[in-house]
Amino acid sequence: MKEKNIYKDMEFDIDNANLDEVTKQKLLKNVLRLKNQKVNLMITGATGCGKSSTINAMFKLEVAKVGVGVDPETMEIQKYELENLILWDSPGLGDGKEKDIQHSKGIIKKLNELDENEKPLIDLVLVILDGGSRDLGTSYELINSVIIPNLGENAKERILIAINQADVAMKGRYWDFENNKPEPKLVKFLEEKVESVKKRVREATGVDIEPIYYSAGFKDEDEEQRPYNLSKLLYFIVKNTPSKKRLAFVNSTSSDNEMWKDSDEILDYNKEIKQSFIESVAENATAGADIGASVGSIFGKTGESIGRAVGTVAGAVWGGVKSLFGW
Repeated sequence: MKEKNIYKDMEFDIDNANLDEVTKQKLLKNVLRLKNQKVNLMITGATGCGKSSTINAMFKLEVAKVGVGVDPETMEIQKYELENLILWDSPGLGDGKEKDIQHSKGIIKKLNELDENEKPLIDLVLVILDGGSRDLGTSYELINSVIIPNLGENAKERILIAINQADVAMKGRYWDFENNKPEPKLVKFLEEKVESVKKRVREATGVDIEPIYYSAGFKDEDEEQRPYNLSKLLYFIVKNTPSKKRLAFVNSTSSDNEMWKDSDEILDYNKEIKQSFIESVAENATAGADIGASVGSIFGKTGESIGRAVGTVAGAVWGGVKSLFGW
């Protein structure tokens, strides 16, 4: 799929729809607003949690690999722009008190930064925890004392906690390497870890968050990267992104099918991601217009674009998008 085709297809659909000219112009203005929406996603966590591996697996870029060079860790917040998606990769905490204070100040400053509309610049913060570590003290300090107090009253809507390295959570035991998924005993352990993190954060901050677990599938130079639950992580990110900004992810995620194929299958995350994009089109492209017709009957080519884009992410077929539009 070519970059930004979704917006061109939306414009094509509107131009060719059986609508009056006034309504068409209103819809086209809405598309222009959508086209200009940017998502600012901050990714943070303790040193060694797997931020770089996660970013490399999920998005269309490759940040510095952990372990490469004399001082591989990010020393200041790095900015990566992928079309309308802007990633803010913050340095890891846990390398000493002075560095932690310095990095925390940088994170706090960024979280309090406002955009041109005097709204918080950062839309969503993804905090990654190391599932293979028993000592999450640094992570809790980051979440409870640095991030949540600086997210304002709607902190619950702006933070997502994800426990990485699920494959080594029990030192590599009970992981089905052939099928790249946890065995029942490890699933139970990971679910208990999720509940423990949720409880600790709620007790410290009063904020109720639903963490998830996944594996970014860290690899060495000669190893294949095999993530697990990455599509679930993307679903949670998209779902927690404001509706008018969700389409920024359509052209920004990795097109490597291997990154997305393994998940817990509790939900059809591919279908849910498509639904989130479709909701964005239905809600925002038609805002303020009485179109007198179903969204599906107007945005046909747009639906195909969504189907192709999300199909790349999780191996979906176009038929799933048709059903979501009610065709």
